[in-house]
Amino acid sequence: MSGINERHDIVVGIDPVKNWHLALAWAADEAQRRGLGLRLVVAAPPRHDTHRRDGTPRHAAQLRAGTESLRAAVDWAYARQPDVRATSAVIDGVPTGVLAGLSREAAMVVLGSRHLSRTEEFLSAGSLVVPVTARAACPVVVVGDAEHSTQDPPYLVVGLDGSESSRAALALAFEEADLRHCALRAIAVWQPPVFSVHTGDTLFHAERRLLSETTAGYAQKYPDVRLTHEVLIGSPVEMLAGAAEHALAVVVGRRGRGGYTGMRVGSVVHGLLHRAHCPVITVPVG
Repeated sequence: MSGINERHDIVVGIDPVKNWHLALAWAADEAQRRGLGLRLVVAAPPRHDTHRRDGTPRHAAQLRAGTESLRAAVDWAYARQPDVRATSAVIDGVPTGVLAGLSREAAMVVLGSRHLSRTEEFLSAGSLVVPVTARAACPVVVVGDAEHSTQDPPYLVVGLDGSESSRAALALAFEEADLRHCALRAIAVWQPPVFSVHTGDTLFHAERRLLSETTAGYAQKYPDVRLTHEVLIGSPVEMLAGAAEHALAVVVGRRGRGGYTGMRVGSVVHGLLHRAHCPVITVPVG
């Protein structure tokens, strides 16, 4: 196993006003597979002087709603995975900062998603997916749709481009495939250059060679994982999303650390968070 099991719990962001069941189901099943605990968290924004119409301070109402949601979520998680330890907490703070801070001691952070458009995401104060993914120190799993567990045989997709971040994604993808006893599709996407001194065939075969060399060591470490290599031609976002249409999840690396804007997660990650119809696992370097 990789260093992920040396970390602590899987953190799940619970939003009292959204449906958290898909994200919590994914997290509970992952905790059971890895022998980890769950930490369910509601972040309550800082106090304000404004009040609700009934005269109840807004912050107190948020705390009450968060506590009630967490109680229901813990009970639901135990019903799904009785052997998984689950704790919960309402934490004062801006949700993005709270979850990014918890990521430093977490195995994973799991979030739900409403598949916001880019405009909706920009206008939505409650959209945590991109900023948390950009800042987290551990893998972030965004669950907008359920796993396609009826696909036979089941498989995961990992996107590779030769970068350090994609190698981190590959390590986690092999570990996930081994835990799940499923196949792994390692995919590189080649976009033909408009101007190049090399022939297209030369560059295409170079991609194939790089893909094979990158996965070689892991294939020996995880001999039970059925691995396939594919070099697809086109847009990385569209090709990876299409390949993962019936996957359990798609795993990609995240370049850079920190930042709040979508571009800090990289255009491919940002695109997959909007386009993919399966859980998206984003892995930071290190």
